[in-house]
Amino acid sequence: MPNVEPPEPTRLGEVVWLEPYPDTLFEGAIGVPPGPEARYEQTESISLAFVTALQLLPPRQLAVLIMREVLGFHANEVADMLDSTLDSVNSALKRARTSLHRRRPPALAPGSPAEDAIVAKFVRAYESADLDAVVALLTDDVFMSMPPMPFEYEGRDDVAGFCATVFGSGRRFDLVPTRANGQPAFGAYLRAPDGTGHGIGLIVLTLTGDQICAMTRFENTALPWFGLPRSLPSR
Repeated sequence: MPNVEPPEPTRLGEVVWLEPYPDTLFEGAIGVPPGPEARYEQTESISLAFVTALQLLPPRQLAVLIMREVLGFHANEVADMLDSTLDSVNSALKRARTSLHRRRPPALAPGSPAEDAIVAKFVRAYESADLDAVVALLTDDVFMSMPPMPFEYEGRDDVAGFCATVFGSGRRFDLVPTRANGQPAFGAYLRAPDGTGHGIGLIVLTLTGDQICAMTRFENTALPWFGLPRSLPSR
């Protein structure tokens, strides 16, 4: 974001990320199974929350999980490729599944009243630069990242510090709703003195219960993928 010096991050992460993918394209993709339950399961599999959880697995568990459940290899094939035993592969897969189940937050159904309520609260708080209201929506262990920059903020206090910097010097924003990777997302526009809005990025939220457990901010180059303009006319 122009003229914003981010605070000290919690850590510098490796920039290996799933790009934001418009839900509208996903819904029209060939091979998407019919029915709301099947579509819900499939959108969960491409969510940013799922990818973030994958990054937390040990290398061997990650390799086994991808080879078995993404690439579709049989357990004995994976054992041969990893120069391991069948029992070891099955054990690694079981541990990986357990870790993912434990780390992934319970998701809200897209478009549900519960999701709509927290999204509306976030928009009101963010557009009015109400830092306390934004922070009240965050979980204690909320995680924020901003690929392709490696800055990562973990925990309510660190994320609050970043948001305080963003809202500083009277900056105000307009949020235009969309959806990315099965999650609520917004084109973020910095309001200029003449009332026009300049696109500064795409914000994707990961929700759990009635709170936000992750925020991912992508660069403004992602806006056209979602049919969002680079700028908004004067209000």
